[in-house]
This record gives sequence, C-alpha cells and structure tokens, in this order.
Amino acid sequence: MNSPLLEPYRGPALHLPNRTAMAAMTRARADDATGVPTPLMAEYYAQRATAGLIVSEGIWPHRLGKGGPGVPGLTEQAHVEGWRRVTRAVHDAGGRVFAQLWHVGRVSHPDILGGEQPVAPSAVAVSPGHGQIYTASGPQDYVVPRALTTAEVTETVEAHASAARNAIDAGFDGVEISGAYGYLLAQFLSDNANLRTDGYGDHVRFVIEVVEAVAAAIGADRTALRVSPGNPLLDTVETDPASRYHRLLDALNGRDLAYLHVVQSGKYAALEDLRPRWNGTLVATYDGPEPGSREQAEQALRAGLADVYSFGRLFLANPDLPRRIADDAPLNPQRASGMYGGGGEGYVDYPVLAGSSAGHAPGSDIR
Repeated sequence: MNSPLLEPYRGPALHLPNRTAMAAMTRARADDATGVPTPLMAEYYAQRATAGLIVSEGIWPHRLGKGGPGVPGLTEQAHVEGWRRVTRAVHDAGGRVFAQLWHVGRVSHPDILGGEQPVAPSAVAVSPGHGQIYTASGPQDYVVPRALTTAEVTETVEAHASAARNAIDAGFDGVEISGAYGYLLAQFLSDNANLRTDGYGDHVRFVIEVVEAVAAAIGADRTALRVSPGNPLLDTVETDPASRYHRLLDALNGRDLAYLHVVQSGKYAALEDLRPRWNGTLVATYDGPEPGSREQAEQALRAGLADVYSFGRLFLANPDLPRRIADDAPLNPQRASGMYGGGGEGYVDYPVLAGSSAGHAPGSDIR
C-alpha cells in the first residue's frame, strides 16, 4: 500500500526508514522499589522496533518527578544498566529509541514519593473533578504541592541534563523532553498552575532553560521537545496558547533540535499554526477519545503539517504497525486489561501478522 507513513525520512538529525513513530506511553513495568527497567520491558520495546522511531515511556529525571508505581527512573547507575538492556534489544532488532524525560510535578502523591510532598511552580493543586492519582494503596485525591524555590528550579533544570547524559550512556539515541499533558513543564507554561512572581513567572523560561541544558549536555541533534498546546488535561489552563507557544518556538527555532513534537488536541489548531514557525523536523500526534488514525496521519504528512507521525495506542496493540499499514491489514483492538503494571498480558502478547518482521527493522542512522 502506497502510504507516506512508509516513506523514509531524512532530516538534519533523524534518518528514519519510515515516518511512523511510537509515542511515549506509561506502561509501569519497572521495579517499583528501585525504578530499574525489567527484562520484560526489553522484550516489549524490541517487538516494536519496526517503528521509524520509538519514544520510551516517561522516565523520571529527578526523585520527585515520579508519577506512579512501576514508573522507571534514569537518575543512577542501576537505571542506566537496566535501560542499556532495553536499548540493546531495540538496536539488535534494527530500531531507534529516544528516552522521554518526564517530571510530573504536582501530578504525584506522597505515597509515590516516599512521604515527600510533590513539587510544582506554585502551591496550586489539581482541582477536584479532574480525577485521582493511582498509588500502591489505591486511588488518591491530588494534594497541594510545594512550590519550588528558585534554587530548586535550577536544580530541576540540571537534573534533566544529568538524566539526559545517563540516557546517552544507557544507549538511547536521544531524548524527548516532556512538556505536554499537564506535567511539570506544562505547569510552568500554564496560567493557573504557575503563579510565580520571580523570573519563572515568565511561563516559557523554565522550558527554554531545560531544553538548553539538555542540548548542552548531549547535543541539540539528540534533543527533542514534546508539547500539547491548549490541552486542558490535569487542570491545565492556557488562555492564549497561540501567543505563548509562538514565544516558545521563536526562542527554540534555529537551535537545530532533533525534532519538535506537537500534540494536536483541544480547540487550538496547534499544528496549522505552529508548523510555519518551525524550521526543523516536526513530529505530530492527534489525540482524542479515539486513537489517532492512519488517515489523519497521512493527511498531516501530505499537507506538510508534519514530517513524522507518532502513534500511541495503535502501536501498543499492534507491534507490527508499519507492516499492517503496508498490507492494509486489520488492526488489533486494544484490550482494557494490561495497560498499567502487571506482567506480559496486554503488554507483550499482542499478535503479529504471519510472516511479520516486527522487531527486525532495517536500521537507519540518527545523526
């Protein structure tokens, strides 16, 4: 089947065999006590190595950045060694993989953080009515976070850079910084979570500093940023996302980052507005109640709104997604069980097509 999703992509930093990326998805199979990746995780990612690019599940870059049981870390040598087994498995299967650095900020709980209070730009909790957070003892209401001091903001920037260095040491091809979906960077970008009166009351400053620090640590060509402009998830309010993200892109455009990942969700037409303002590689995702579809992805690529398209739930249920697109084959539905935590069920047991080469993709350079 002739699809732009199957065409190779050669950008300044990314050289990919196809334009189907696998988005970061929390799966919570790491050792909860240590945050060290497990052998089952290596199998899961290697199964999906035919993706043009894999982005790992969110990984905490700081001990206060953990967002739930079973979420992996990247702050110490044991984490590096665990992730090295994962990246080796992906590379042996012909794939490419970036680590997503994911500090959740206020979207945590003392039960997850060993009794410590979550941190955020300001002492503003996620409002009631925006769900609960899952902990080892069950669902809990969100708590009021502790506002980061100015010195702690600097420490958090440095923690992202340190975790990025660990990612490269672990064999990742690069890192994607999570600035989306109401987590720490998005909290700094928001109107209601960032009420600071110091210099970080400038909503884009923290994000720029994190990107700059990571790029300085591992190279701009191995540094990417993910954003979800206008997305209201987790009680995030951006009253004028166009203006805010124009400022952010104006500051980052021309820095030769590996890519910018834009999640299209909510009322703001982020892709259409931001694509002309970004000169580098742009990865797109449409996010809504239903998974982003092949048709949406192909339309975005053909319209020039994106260079690569990132699938989440479709890659979860279809390890051989590029093959299924090529053969115009039916897709496996996602099962309700096995999304978060547990063993192999709903994780490494999704079927592939007969004769599928899932997990054995031809390699391409990431420069």
